[in-house]
Amino acid sequence: MNINIESINFKADSKLKDFITERIEKLSNLHDGVLNSDVILKIDKNDKNENKTTEIKMIIKGEEFFAKKQSKTFEGSTDNTIEALRRQLKKYKGKMENKHRK
Repeated sequence: MNINIESINFKADSKLKDFITERIEKLSNLHDGVLNSDVILKIDKNDKNENKTTEIKMIIKGEEFFAKKQSKTFEGSTDNTIEALRRQLKKYKGKMENKHRK
């Protein structure tokens, strides 16, 4: 699996990148077909409180999942984004299991 992390208008430190990589790898264990994950980190200058945004696009064999969340910290927005993707993957996995049963 390939993980691309891009930070817009700032330089993300290695600690943050390691945190994101660890979370994505843990999520990819839920579904074995994860091919690629693209992560974009942004700081919203208009919002003073919850201005850290994490966007993740995850590509699985034949499907693409996307989530975007905002929080006070990148760790918080990453956790929220990963949770949204986890729900999407779980729902997709359930649909695939039902499809194969029929």
